[in-house]
Amino acid sequence: MPKIGNIELPDFPLLLAPMEDVSDPPFRRLCKLHGADLMYSEFISSEGLIRDAMKSRQKLDIFDYERPVGIQIFGGDEEAMEMSAKIVDTVQPDLVDINFGCPVKKVVCKGAGAGVLKDVDLMVRLTKAVIKGTNLPVTVKTRLGWDENSINIDEVAERLQDIGVQALTIHARTRAQMYKGHSDWSHIARVKNNPRITMPIFGNGDIDSPEKALEYKNKFGIDGIMIGRAAIGYPWIFDEIKHYFKTGEHLPLPTIKDRIEAAKNHLIWSMEWKGERVGIVEMRRHYTNYFKGIHSFKEYKNKLVTTDNHNDLMNIFEEINDVYADYKLH
Repeated sequence: MPKIGNIELPDFPLLLAPMEDVSDPPFRRLCKLHGADLMYSEFISSEGLIRDAMKSRQKLDIFDYERPVGIQIFGGDEEAMEMSAKIVDTVQPDLVDINFGCPVKKVVCKGAGAGVLKDVDLMVRLTKAVIKGTNLPVTVKTRLGWDENSINIDEVAERLQDIGVQALTIHARTRAQMYKGHSDWSHIARVKNNPRITMPIFGNGDIDSPEKALEYKNKFGIDGIMIGRAAIGYPWIFDEIKHYFKTGEHLPLPTIKDRIEAAKNHLIWSMEWKGERVGIVEMRRHYTNYFKGIHSFKEYKNKLVTTDNHNDLMNIFEEINDVYADYKLH
């Protein structure tokens, strides 16, 4: 069973990826309910934390029912990373994770996220600064390398482990690929099979079904899987994978009623955490995913994304429930 510091994870844990504007407490709560074993905050700018930026501070909110839960930070300045690690320590998550994988231009341009893949010495210095700033276990999420001509994940894994990193999650794409093309997990398997590597190695990229999860588990020998985009609007994926591992059978698909309940809970928890107005507006991006594949749903989707009143939204959910009561999802 993989261990990160004192955190004991189940055999082959399923991790929820830290996703910007997605992995907030309401969404994490749903994923935890449906079987996620370890979750992370949205990634938080170290500079933002130090400046006391409101949005960065709010992302530090964690709740006991989520545990184990990690806070993920990013940045390109050693002093800022050390100071932000100290701030993270005060909210007592179970671990601190460093993002060396985000491919987005505005992050990379600051010499942070996947930008650090071009300079492994800097990556090591930034990681040391975080380890110095916290008493918690430190883990890292990164990519294979900057592009296919500079895949350096083998060196990265060894050097990070040598300075005290306690687990590594590898997204099996380069920065140049962004989220396109195929992920290549053979590089993750090579890191895992390196006799020098003793920390848990988690794989990430393109896992969107129980079959694929089992295939990659067996084929690449990793310690666990991190799931990102496939969980958006579909938190059931964690339970489905676990059930398939145990029985070789599929759980029944979530019904319309299940989907409504998940969307409704997500909305209620969002309003509780963000305030009613922001909770309602920010929930709108999720409805398409919750009700994907439902025939002639456009009218209701339009209502959901244009309604500003909490009670009216609850009435729309009731209406959807009545209209689609006998609808069978495939």
